[in-house]
Amino acid sequence: MANKALATRQKMTIRVEPSQQFGKPRNPVAVAAKQRPGGPHVKSPTAQRQAEKRALAKAKLVADD
Repeated sequence: MANKALATRQKMTIRVEPSQQFGKPRNPVAVAAKQRPGGPHVKSPTAQRQAEKRALAKAKLVADD
């Protein structure tokens, strides 16, 4: 009964600020990816050409009288 204040559900934990975290990262490959700058996602020229081709096929090319 010496340690009555700390019950089984109340364990003492050391809280660490996010800026103080150190040690091995969980996924070392992800660190490099996180540090890389992200850019806009642009369609490749092939995808753009195919999209334009589909748009032309969808468009009405016959003139109305």
